[in-house]
Amino acid sequence: MTDDTLADRLAIRDVVESWVLARDSADWDWFRRQWHEDGYMMATWFQGPKEDFIRVSQEGFAKGVSILHYTGASQARVSGDRAISQTRMTIMQRGEVGGIEVDVACTGRFYDFFARRDGRWGIVLRQPIYEKDRMDPVTPGERVTLDPEVLERFPVGYRHLAYLQVQVGYPVKPDMPGLRGPGVEALYARGAAWLDGEPVAP
Repeated sequence: MTDDTLADRLAIRDVVESWVLARDSADWDWFRRQWHEDGYMMATWFQGPKEDFIRVSQEGFAKGVSILHYTGASQARVSGDRAISQTRMTIMQRGEVGGIEVDVACTGRFYDFFARRDGRWGIVLRQPIYEKDRMDPVTPGERVTLDPEVLERFPVGYRHLAYLQVQVGYPVKPDMPGLRGPGVEALYARGAAWLDGEPVAP
């Protein structure tokens, strides 16, 4: 690994970590700086340009929506002024289901399309991969009853997260990529094409 490659990977990792810290602490100016102007966010509950994502995130924070992120191992494949970064992550959301306060933990990866423009690495597209999740009552001993028909509308990787988000009132996308299957294979192919210089569309 050359010094330049190491520096690129460190700069990309800094963006990944700053994204999480800025969003979860509601530092919206810092958060905005982690994107490029054409940045696009794909999430279970929102898909759209980064400015719209910032706006709805601000609105949710003001309403008390509780979504936090934790990151782990991170690696980037760099090709010139482009990169694909994958980062282990857990999404934590708290809310009410049937009058019971619950925590949902969804584990997966951030799969990020990066570009270096004017000497700065930034996110062009963030597409999480949702691998597995669970729901637990915040108060020990309480019991949560789930509607199996609602639960089964969504893939196994994020069905409990989706269930909570539906209760909150979000329209949840039902076909996000998971650990296996054609969705994640198509995402990997898009990532390879990005590194080869092809454009990327949401």
